[in-house]
Formats: sequence, structure tokens, C-alpha cells
Amino acid sequence: MAVVDKIRLEDPPVEQTRPRRTAGTGWTGRYRGMAAGLDFLSMLSAGVIAFVLRFPGFPSDPTFPYAVLTGSLPVCFVVTLLLCRAYQPRFVGVGWEEFHRVLRAGFVLTATVAIAAYATKTEVARGYVVMALPLGTFLALVARYRLRKWLHKKRWKGECMRRVVAVGHRTSVADLIRLLREKRYHGMDIVGVCLPPALASGEDAVSEVEGVPVLGDFGEAASVVQRSGADSVAVLACPEMDGVALRRLAWQIERDDVELVVAPALMDVTGPRISIRPVAGLPLLNVEHPELDGSRKVLKGLFDRAAALGGLAALSPLLLTVAFLIKVTSSGPVMFRQTRVGRDGREFTVLKFRTMVQDAEARKRELKEYNEHPGGVLFKMKSDPRITAVGRRLRRYSLDELPQLFNVVRGEMSLVGPRPPLPDEVAQYGGDVYRRLAVKPGMTGLWQVSGRSDLTWEESVRLDLRYVDNWTLALDLQIMWKTWSAVFKGSGAY
Repeated sequence: MAVVDKIRLEDPPVEQTRPRRTAGTGWTGRYRGMAAGLDFLSMLSAGVIAFVLRFPGFPSDPTFPYAVLTGSLPVCFVVTLLLCRAYQPRFVGVGWEEFHRVLRAGFVLTATVAIAAYATKTEVARGYVVMALPLGTFLALVARYRLRKWLHKKRWKGECMRRVVAVGHRTSVADLIRLLREKRYHGMDIVGVCLPPALASGEDAVSEVEGVPVLGDFGEAASVVQRSGADSVAVLACPEMDGVALRRLAWQIERDDVELVVAPALMDVTGPRISIRPVAGLPLLNVEHPELDGSRKVLKGLFDRAAALGGLAALSPLLLTVAFLIKVTSSGPVMFRQTRVGRDGREFTVLKFRTMVQDAEARKRELKEYNEHPGGVLFKMKSDPRITAVGRRLRRYSLDELPQLFNVVRGEMSLVGPRPPLPDEVAQYGGDVYRRLAVKPGMTGLWQVSGRSDLTWEESVRLDLRYVDNWTLALDLQIMWKTWSAVFKGSGAY
């Protein structure tokens, strides 16, 4: 029997009681309008700067064509962004894709100008093009970044949120609600839940999940969306919502332009490793293995060592100043050396500026009962009496970790990676946790930009495993960029 014969065509479509919405309405439309305006101004500013620098003799020089080009570039840039789908609502506020499409649009516009000039044999000042287009793209990226930060602040206040109906089993829905409440910058607010029929009605029915009301069962998802005024439906992995049920749900909500997102039963696997492979009409999810060796490993090693050498050269005055302050304010060596465990379980000596009194390790046994780190594997105290006055300032801004640049140069550590563990911590590892040792430990990582010492042991492990499974050079650069903000805020550092 054909698949279409299995669909219950007698099921009536959901009655439409609300006017059809369009993707350009509400806060999303305003955000996209602001993004387009900033893109226009960014390219216009870059064009004016390039024009003034390249043609300082204006208006005496015959440069009218370049004045016209300066005025038309912003329009061409916005049109190119539209063609590259850089204003799609699904890219708003979260993820790398928004910035990737701005970069793509800048590259496409640059290539178009070059090809058009060559094809028409038009003489175009290379200095003008080289300054205007890359600078305009860079300014657009900066503007988009600042606009996104503005949006995240709005979302922490509960504004500019997407209203979402979650469809799935109780446990997975509860996990999603807690996650989205913790990370509100994603902009998804669960306003209603659809559970299996046994839990949505009857003797075992539940009225709410994590404070969110249960408004129906799986078969009522479309009507729940309509009643709650939701913008999106999030379908979590469950056998009841198979291909036929999902297709029927998509048909029922398409009139209102409601977004349908489906969460596969995969955790912490990001976009670069996932692709869709259609086979016999079935969209199969292809998950690639993480590339921990080969050319990418060599590239990462070269980048780490070059950046570490540059950092040591640039920060040498700061390093000498910190060393002097430690030497004159407390007795003991300037450097603290400690055995840590690196890639594949190999031990090495990590270098740090000394931030504690000289007998800190001996006094650690006396303070074991005051450990404030959940899980017990790590030892952390917010008011550790062993830390010196200078050491507390160094820890707040992670200056004590700068000598680890020498470990990076020696190839024992990376700039970005999991936190380097102690041997006694590794001795307490359970099965999956050993995967943290599949890559070199890092000076910074997802743990550094996600809470540092305020994280629980389980959260730290989950972030480290996510990094190992999804490493890319772009992710490293993103983490290093976010590290500056985390360090200056000083949150979670003690």
C-alpha cells in the first residue's frame, strides 16, 4: 500500500480562526529591518572611507564614477545579503550561520565586482575595491554582533521571545524547558506542552510540566498551537511522532507560518558533523566522526604554537610585572609547577603564576571538608584562605594562567581544549569521561566561557565532551573571542 493511502485523509484540517501571519511581522521583522539598515550603513561607511583615502584630491579629481559606485555599493550589498538569505528569521539571534552568510555575501559581492570589471574591461581602482568591500563586510559583522548582544539582553528580560509548543514525552520536555530557561538568549519560551494521550488525559493525566501547562496530546498539537498563539512547534524524539504524523502536523500549521523544528535523539552534536542524505525518499541524518587526527590536527598545532609565541612576545612586560609583584609580596617561588594529565593520559608539568601560600598543597587536606564544588571530584573554595592578596586578583582575571603559553609552545597544551585534570581526578573518572583525554587540554575552553568554577562536575564534563566531538578551528576562534568577555567579567573565578 502506498504511503499516501495510509494517511487518514478523513481527519479534518484544523479550523483557522486567526488571520494568517507572515514572517516579517512582530519583533522578528523589526530585527531584520534593523539588520538591513546596519548592513547598509556599514557598507556606506566603508565606501566613504575608501573613497576619501583613495582619492584625497576630490572634488578636483575626475572621480564621479567612484562617487556613484560608493552610493550604489550599500544597495548592492543588501541585495546580495537577501540573495544569500542572510535575513531569514531562523538565523536571528543564535548560531554562526548569520555571520557565515554575511561573510558569504561580502565574498560574492567582491567576486561579482571583479568579474564584471574584467568582463566589461572597465578600469577599477584596486585600492578602492580592496579597502571598501572587506571593510564593509567587517563593519557589518561587528554591527550584527552588537545587534545580537542587544537582542540577548532583551531576551534575558523576557522580551523578543518565540512562543513554542513542545511535543514529546514528559522527561524530554522537562529537560528542554529547564535548558531554555537557563539559556534564555536562545529566545524560545515554552508556553504549552503536548504529551502522549495517557498523560494528557485520563487517570494518570498531569496538568503541567516544570510549571508549563499541558494543553493536549500529540494529535491535538496543531489546535494547541492555534489556541496558545505559538510561533513554533518543537517535536522531541518519540516513536509516536513518526514521518506520517510529522507531515500531517506540518500541513496543519503551514497556513499560519508556524515554524516546525524536530529534535533528533542526538545530544551535543553540532552542525558541521551533521548532513541530510536522502535515500528512497527518506531524509537520513548522516553523522560524521570527529576528526581528531590528520591535517586538521597539524593545522591546530601550528596555529597554537604561532599564537602562543606571539602572545609571549606581546605580553612579556605584563609577565615580568606579575612576577615582580608575586616575588615582593609573598615568600616562595614565582612559578607554581604541578603535574597534570594531557592527551592520551600522558602526564606533563603545567606552569602557572603562584597565587597561594608556599605550603598550599599540604594545607589542602585540612580543607577537604570545606569543598564547595558539586560532585567532589574537583576542589574549589570561594574564600580559600591559602590564596594571597595578589593571587586573588590574578585568579579573577586568569592572569595566573598566562605561563601556560610555554606549555602550548612545547606542544603539551593547546590554546583551546578541555580543562587539564590532575592525576587524582583522572583516577576517579568513569567510562565516558576518559574521552576528555582524546585531545590536548587547553588554556581556555567551553568550560571557561560557560561559568568556570561555578559549573558542576557534570556540566564541566558535558562541555568538554561536546568540544571533543565538535572541534573545528572556527569553534576555537569563537571560544577565544568569548574568553575575553568571561575574563573581564571575572565571574566563576576563584
